[in-house]
Amino acid sequence: QVQLVESGGGLVQAGGSLRLSCATSGRTFRSYAMGWFRQAPGKEREFVAAVSWSGGSTYYADSVKGRFTISRDNAKNTVYLQMNSLKPEDTAVYYCAASLAYLPGSSSEYPYWGQGTQVTVSS
Repeated sequence: QVQLVESGGGLVQAGGSLRLSCATSGRTFRSYAMGWFRQAPGKEREFVAAVSWSGGSTYYADSVKGRFTISRDNAKNTVYLQMNSLKPEDTAVYYCAASLAYLPGSSSEYPYWGQGTQVTVSS
């Protein structure tokens, strides 16, 4: 079992930045690919970014490419999402998730989820 706890959400103006963190415990962190997803009110949960177990490979949704950066620190059992140039349409609850697949982009491939952290971008 893997426990995931997100932090770092908040309210920011358009054009601003936030860094989300996801701390993990339980089974070996470095065994898992890690992903970030988000869900806006009235919308389905969508993929944002993923990083391989080593951190050597990353994968982004087109909507965040060039603005968001996913990274991980296996010594600290933590994955990060640096979000720059935020837009009002980035407003959502952001979730981190863990998977034994290589670099999955589908929520169905992630069996472990955090509780989410709210990100609100004002215009």
